[in-house]
Amino acid sequence: MTDKKEQIVIADLMEQSRVGFGTSGARGLVADMTDRVCYAYTLGFLQHLAAQGAVASGSLVAIAGDYRSSTPRIMGAAARAIEALGYEPIHCGFIPTPALTLYGIKHAIPSLMVTGSHIPDDRNGIKFNRPDGEILKCDEAAIRSQRVEIPLDLFSRDGMLERAPTLPEENPQAYRDYRQRYLDLFPQGALQGCRIALYEHSSVARQVMGEIFEGLGAEVTRLHRSKTFIPVDTEAVRPEDVELARKCALTRNFDAVVSTDGDGDRPLISDEQGNWLRGDIAGILCARYLRASCVITPVSSNSAVEKCGWFERVDRTRIGSPYVIEAMHSALREGFNNVVGYEANGGFLTATDIELESGRLSALPTRDAVIVPLTILLLAKGADSTISELLTQLPQRFTHSDRLKNFPTELSRSRIAALSSGDADRDSAAVASLFGDHFGSVKQLDTTDGLRITFESDEVVHLRPSGNAPELRCYTEAGSAARAAEMNRISMEILAGWDDKSR
Repeated sequence: MTDKKEQIVIADLMEQSRVGFGTSGARGLVADMTDRVCYAYTLGFLQHLAAQGAVASGSLVAIAGDYRSSTPRIMGAAARAIEALGYEPIHCGFIPTPALTLYGIKHAIPSLMVTGSHIPDDRNGIKFNRPDGEILKCDEAAIRSQRVEIPLDLFSRDGMLERAPTLPEENPQAYRDYRQRYLDLFPQGALQGCRIALYEHSSVARQVMGEIFEGLGAEVTRLHRSKTFIPVDTEAVRPEDVELARKCALTRNFDAVVSTDGDGDRPLISDEQGNWLRGDIAGILCARYLRASCVITPVSSNSAVEKCGWFERVDRTRIGSPYVIEAMHSALREGFNNVVGYEANGGFLTATDIELESGRLSALPTRDAVIVPLTILLLAKGADSTISELLTQLPQRFTHSDRLKNFPTELSRSRIAALSSGDADRDSAAVASLFGDHFGSVKQLDTTDGLRITFESDEVVHLRPSGNAPELRCYTEAGSAARAAEMNRISMEILAGWDDKSR
């Protein structure tokens, strides 16, 4: 053994490894996320916090992960890096991302969640949390600039640790705290009489979610637990998951089918007929139950949030929880109370403690899945209505989304840039040549994140490169679900044949 070390700047490592920051956290192919890469990323994160005085010498650092096959290995590499800097790793187990974040906030310690969220098992990632919550874009920039030292003898030539890492004994407190967050908030029996199907698949939230609903009095039927990872995307629900919910409704008398994505920070909830709610509609209902005064949501979310008139203020951001969190902080500085945020994927964030008749919901400024189906079911129960009847109270605006897979991010950006040069007349003409025959003339172009096109009909097509994978995402909005879906189908056909010559 020698004491030789290599020095590398995280930004250079990103370029070499192809593991970079996405919409939320670092993401990459599992083959690229070697132990060495994950070790270095963890060093960069903790060095940044130390430079800011946000983590004390000898501090605890919490780790958790999802059920991907590569997750335990990456957690081990992160634990070795934590120890190398003189901190103590706390193994919180395989729990939802919001459970880990809540634990970190409660104990004022950093935390790392190893997860690729909803993307396939051949990819993974690390979400980093400061002691007060998620890292923001300014933190990402500072982490990129960190120069880290990696012991040469620690890793083999393929970037894997020479000795397989072992994690500390699992500490169940983060799991327990997250479960009690909801069991202590609502009255005993609050969901008495509710019949819920819990679609478990490979969600790391499957166990705690069932315990919470049962603890509040609901009858829970667990369905389709999987030993292999299933990439459930709440923004682009798989056809087999659409069929699953509808079969549940046809064969069993459930009030709702509920689920989450892989790391439990994006919810899925259906109505009693087995129709999955879009995340941006579920977010409006959750905000309504929590009596929010100010709602923050990305530009891609359904415009019913403004049109319903339920909230004092609605602010729009770029897509990604860091942008939502930054805007929530701005609203707090302006003196707003009951500030919440949600994304089109359904993940719900609370910037302030919220007082309910049953108790106080403490702030959790990161995406959470459990709060959404809980509040929607309680809203329906309180109104003695079904979930589908709740939806009729909203302005009838409907969204649909899909994506082109294996579509390089840089290609997506270049093609969208050709439609959003900043010359209004030129851009409108370019958009009209592509979409005009199908959707009419252009009313407005919004480049907050990607390109959001509003047509004179008030219909919307929004194009955006994915922040997590090589995909081109397309969101559509219209006055009916059928029309939104048809617009999306047409748009996807156009985009699939979209090349430089067609412009």
